[in-house]
Formats: sequence, C-alpha cells, structure tokens
Amino acid sequence: MPRLLQKHASERPQDPALREKEYGIWQTWSWQRALGDVRALASGLAALGFTPGQNLAIVGDNRPHLYLMFIAVQALRGVPVPMYQDAVAAEMAFVLEDAEVHFAFAENQEQVDKMLELRESVSGLTHIIYDDPRGMRNYSQPGLISVDELMALGSQHDQAHPQLFDDSVAQVQSDDVAVILYTSGTTGRPKGVCQTHASFIGSAEGGVLTDGLTGKDNVLSYLPPAWVGDFLFSLAQWLVAGFTINCPESSETVSIDMREIGPTYYFAPPRVFEGMLTSVSIRMEDAAKFKQWMHRRFMAVAGRVGSDILDGKPVGGADRLMYALGNFLVYGPLKNAMGLSRIRVAYTAGAAIGPELFKFFRSIGVNLKQLYGQTETCAYVCIQKNGQVKLNSVGQAAPGIELKIADNGEVLVKGVSVLKEYYKRPDATAEVIDENGYFKTGDAGVLDPDGHLIIIDRAKDVGKMAGGAMFAPNYIENKLKFFPQIKEAVCFGHERDKVCAFINIDFEAVGNWAERQGLPYAGYVDLAGKPEVLTMMKDCVEKVNADLASEPGMADTQVQRFLVLHKELDPDDDELTRTRKVRRGFIAEKYGVLIDALYSGKAEQFIETAVKFEDGRTGKVSANLQILDAKTFAPVRSAA
Repeated sequence: MPRLLQKHASERPQDPALREKEYGIWQTWSWQRALGDVRALASGLAALGFTPGQNLAIVGDNRPHLYLMFIAVQALRGVPVPMYQDAVAAEMAFVLEDAEVHFAFAENQEQVDKMLELRESVSGLTHIIYDDPRGMRNYSQPGLISVDELMALGSQHDQAHPQLFDDSVAQVQSDDVAVILYTSGTTGRPKGVCQTHASFIGSAEGGVLTDGLTGKDNVLSYLPPAWVGDFLFSLAQWLVAGFTINCPESSETVSIDMREIGPTYYFAPPRVFEGMLTSVSIRMEDAAKFKQWMHRRFMAVAGRVGSDILDGKPVGGADRLMYALGNFLVYGPLKNAMGLSRIRVAYTAGAAIGPELFKFFRSIGVNLKQLYGQTETCAYVCIQKNGQVKLNSVGQAAPGIELKIADNGEVLVKGVSVLKEYYKRPDATAEVIDENGYFKTGDAGVLDPDGHLIIIDRAKDVGKMAGGAMFAPNYIENKLKFFPQIKEAVCFGHERDKVCAFINIDFEAVGNWAERQGLPYAGYVDLAGKPEVLTMMKDCVEKVNADLASEPGMADTQVQRFLVLHKELDPDDDELTRTRKVRRGFIAEKYGVLIDALYSGKAEQFIETAVKFEDGRTGKVSANLQILDAKTFAPVRSAA
C-alpha cells in the first residue's frame, strides 16, 4: 500500500487525493502532499522508537491524518489496529491488551482522555499521538504528542536519515500483515483478523475492475475506520484506483457534505439506506396534498419500470416518457436531497437488505448493488455486476474468489481475500479454515443456476419451527425494518409453535407522526407505549404477515405475537455490536422474562432494564409493556 501511494505521487502529484471539510471550507491534499505527510509521520514514529512488527492503535473519526497514519505505520512494516470511536473504555482495553499496543493515534480530546485513562491499567501504552488540538492546551502527560509535533520531529529525523523511509517502504512484503481488524464479537470476545497487503489490494482490484473505478471518482468517507468496509473503500480501493476520498466535517454534517461533494461511488450499510428512506417518508408526510399525490403517482411508475430502465432492459415508449417526467419532477429532486445525484455505483453490505428497500433505490435510478463478505474476507467475496442484479441474491463470486456450499448448507470461500490468521489465535484460525483451505463463513446459503449466491441467514440463527418449517429470523426482521416507523426488530421461533417479535420504534419517524396527529408524549418510553403507536406497529406486522403468506415455505413463520420495547437496542448495553448487528443470544437471555410473556399468552409484562448513558453513568428504565396479537393469513397457493 505505501508503494501504491508513491506511485500516485509520482504519476499525478498535484491531483486531489484527500479532502477534509474544516470550518465550512474544503481543504485538499494532493497525492504529493499526502506522501510528504506519510513520510513525516513515519519518520516521526521511527524517531519515537516505533519498530517493524509493532502494532499501533488508531481511534477517531474519518480524517486525512488518520488515513495517512495507516500508511505511515505500514511504511515502517508495522501494523495499524483501528478501534471503534464510540467504543467504551473496557472494549478498547481488550483490544489494546490483546494487540500488545505501545503506540496509539487518537483523533481528539475525547479519545485522548480514553487513552490516558486506559494507560493506567493497560501495560505498555507509552505514546499517544493526537490530531485535533482543541481542548488539549493544558495536557502535559508524558508520551503525549500532537500530529504537528510528530511531523516536525519526523522532518528532522528524515534529514538526518534520508534513506530510512524509502528503504523501509521497499522492504514491505505483499504477505506482510497490513491491518488487524477486530471482529464485532456477536458470539463472544472479538478476534483480531490479520489481513495482508496482497489480500486487500487483490480485493480492491476486483472491485475496481468490475465497476471501472478511476481517479476521477469521488468517495465520501464517513463510516467507522475500524470497520472492514471503510478500510476497503477508503484505503485499499483509494490506493488502487486513485480516486479522491472526502472526509466530512462531522458525523452531524454528513448529509450536507454529501450533497456538496456529490460522490460518484458510494458505500453504506442497509441502516443508512433505511435512514434515507425514513427521512424521505417523513418529508412526504409533511408535504402538500398535491406533492403527495405526485409522489405516489410517479413512484408507482418507478416501481413498475425503474429497475428495468436502469439495467438497460426493453421498456415501452409510454412508460419511458412517464419515467423521464417522473425523473424531472420526483426522482431527481429525491436523489439530490439524499446526495445521490451523481452516483454511478453504490453498494450496500454488512447486513441483509430488505428487497423492498433495495428495489426502491434502484427504481429511482440509483445503481445500488449488493456485496457479501466478512471481516475475514476483506469485506466481500461476492459482488453484483451491472445488468446482473437480482433482488434476492448478493451476486456472483468476485474476481479471485471460489465459492462452495457445504453439505450442511454453509457457504465456504477460498481465494485472494481470505484472512491470513487470527492474531495469536491459531486454535480459532484452525476452526474456520478447513483442510482444503476454505474459509467457513458461518452463513447458510444456496447458489442459483447462474452462480448467484442467495444468503438465507446466519447458519447458527437458522432454525426450525416446532412444526418443521424453516425459521430464518433475519429474513423476517428485514421485512419489518422496511417500514420507516420500525428501527430494529428481533424475532424468536426456533423449536417453538409460533414466531414472536420484539420491535424498536424509529423515534424520529414515529415522533414526527405523533406531532402531526397532535399526540403528546414525554419521551421514548412514553411514545413507544402509546396505544396509537401500538396500533400502527400492529398494522406493519400484519402487512409483513400477508407478504410471508404469499411466499413458498414462509407462511408458518408469520409473526403471531409482538411487543414494542421500552428502550432502543444499544451497542453500549451490549445488545448490538458496534456495526449494529443484533446479539441475538444476549438479547434472549437479557429479556427472557419478555419472551416467556410472549409465549405464555400474557397481555402485558412489567420489566426494569439497566442502561448505560453516554457519560458513563448507569441507570434503569422500566415500563409495563403491552403484548399484542397479530392477524395471520392462510398460505397463498401459486398458480401452477
């Protein structure tokens, strides 16, 4: 990766490599400046005693110096170890100790405070480098140094040892570990996934080749740098394709900054697209009656022919004309409001996306496609190609990847992007790599006649109802989450006679609806328990049931009983991972009293739950939850 940076700096030195919005103004790093900063950072680290083979922790939001620090560490044959910026101190302590970290890069005062607190209990953490100096004036702890001071030290060290940087970069090997990415830990302690330069560069080349990415493309880098997806799209593909990555001013300004930049290449997990659809739905509910009618009218056209037009399939002249008019009046303004006007390629991954949500974006002309993969496979092993997008699949094997379905239905993967090993865990590595070199993904799936992979669910989550029907909870949950009023759902049914569900309302969407209805509420707990809100949730559940009744083999998995939780599922409460995946087993144990109430036929259940606040304090939330029965439907027999 450092040599790819050198290549761009040599061939196109003044082209934009990175941008950052600061105080409302976009600042630009050319490729030449980016290489100069990496050289100074690496030399500064060497001056502080950083040596090949050491690990350096990185925590912070998306900032140019953060991405350049990744490459500076690699240039010294060290290994960057990114951590989630919203992780609590205990989660960070595990990573710092497991990876034996002595050096850390912390973006700002908040992250520096965490590192200083952890240094008291984590042995060996000696050097802390920070980027943003705001609030740091009176910090004088030993080993604390700013990025500017580090680069000044590096410039001096570079003058005294002019060959050190170039010689070190020349010694980096393709099978060196390029990064250690810790898994989300859905079933236990996170594991450090060691991925090589060759793996990530090979994966990046596959995506660049498939979608024709070039140096003219623009990407908004806003996802957690500790997530494998961001490392692939904002670092590996950036260095391979040479496009420009743009760092937003803050997490609160992402939507504004996205509209300003107008990225041509975009990646987001399903929850981001769900949020966009929710925002659109809220705005349309507040729009004038004529605009609501026009939106419904043209969205019907888009739903009928939009995806076919995007894929270049034959569509009648009258429909094309109506779609073009709809693009002028509805789809274009919608895409502009979401910052998607210039999108040439968009991807989603990280969790299954509901078919309805997927179809919505493609119908309005957004070339949204799906990836499939894990941290252990450099983010993807399957990729959907233009003109070959299927709603129910995640695409065909990516370049350099071989797929196989095991006898038990598990998806097996071999190829360029498979992990080298788990850090210090040869036992865990041996568990996931079989004797033929295939990585066991843990997902259940099937290959269709065209070689497209269809993921059913996590293999460990797929179960059977007491009556023998297959139970795929994630599939049902995604259908529920298509409704903008539902933010999260957790379904239960394995070895039981019926499916029951927990639901989280989307506080913004439901709150907006309540205000328009003149319905007063005191907060999340109060709103979630309103009879009017419960009726709305019941309507959503029954629409999903009607849909399930029409699908082969799914009629027996209709949701028969549900409740609306009194609190949002939260990573800080260990209910979700940092990538917002449901910790199903933990939730089943924590809320066992609610599950018992659902299956015992109770109409209500009191519960008191411990919660963690952002400032570290703990508290309790209690409520008397109403349990509702949902209407189910007879299976719809398809016409033979």
